[in-house]
Amino acid sequence: MLISMSTHENAVTTARPVPVLSAFGSAPSLAGAQELSRRAAAAGFTRLWIPESSQPVFSVCTAAALASPGLALGTGVAVAFARSPMITAQAGWMLAQATGGRFVLGLGTQVKAHVERRYSAPFAPPGPRMSEYVASLRAIFRAFREEERLRFEGDYYSFSLLPPTWSPGPMELEDPPIYVAGVRPWMCRMIGQVADGMLVHPLNSSEYLRQVVVAGVAEGERRAARPEGAVDLVCPVMTAVADDEAGQARQRDQIRARLAFYGSTPGYGVVFDVSGWPGVGERLNQLQREGRLAEMAGLITDDMVDAFAITATWDELPGRLLERFGGLAADITCYSVMEQWREDPASVERWADVNRRFSRLTAD
Repeated sequence: MLISMSTHENAVTTARPVPVLSAFGSAPSLAGAQELSRRAAAAGFTRLWIPESSQPVFSVCTAAALASPGLALGTGVAVAFARSPMITAQAGWMLAQATGGRFVLGLGTQVKAHVERRYSAPFAPPGPRMSEYVASLRAIFRAFREEERLRFEGDYYSFSLLPPTWSPGPMELEDPPIYVAGVRPWMCRMIGQVADGMLVHPLNSSEYLRQVVVAGVAEGERRAARPEGAVDLVCPVMTAVADDEAGQARQRDQIRARLAFYGSTPGYGVVFDVSGWPGVGERLNQLQREGRLAEMAGLITDDMVDAFAITATWDELPGRLLERFGGLAADITCYSVMEQWREDPASVERWADVNRRFSRLTAD
């Protein structure tokens, strides 16, 4: 990373890196995951972020790593509390080796109902528990390297046994970086204190990024006496990209429904509130609880779609991505590519052109 001097109390700061473009998606089978990774590589994306969906995310990542050795991978996200930190550490260590050091361990809390009722795992308190989860992972990594004996005692996790037979042992590569997903201010501050990067939720706007994410992460970095800008930001963006208005309109309707779904999650109302639409998140949650699903998308106005997504022609898209996220994001994650590939397999080459032209823009 580049080092520069900040005007804030002459603190040493870490300059934001030049952003890269990544893709987001998963598949319901290992063969499908391999095909998806090949498409992402063919389209010129630097990294593929793979979410936890119907299949265990580390298994899907392994299939993708074997199919596309040069492609960087990340879990976006792995559900942390459903797994012991030891299981997560072993998977992250293996995938770091499988990708030649190009794997990012992305973690998220998920929501309470899923953690407690789908995984039968403890959830509360999610913020302090996640902070300790990250600390325990770092202790386990040090033990894998044989730098110190495994001895971690926390409020939620304790580890004190790692015989050599059960350890993967040292590797020449660096530890997999640990990125954590968050939405609200407390989590942003915690991520700034303990993580290597933040996985921003796809429900985001420029106002929310600056007022909540950047400000919160920076505050966490200051509290932990870390360099300003030490935490990389991964910013997903939904895109409606087509050269005709009908194609853009169809994709905008898809985005409208997705924004309504995400916005109905309890606690995500802060994104709407900060972006200029107070109370919309709470109203979406109310409609969802009442089963009035058809009405939810109607709450998402055209102005909201413009704020939370990018609508552009193929030629306009690289510049629009850089305009919105340049100087903020280390990784701009194109969130809508998989839907587009399913509808139009030929769009892989269009995305390859977007990546080529984006690279030229960032090189200037």
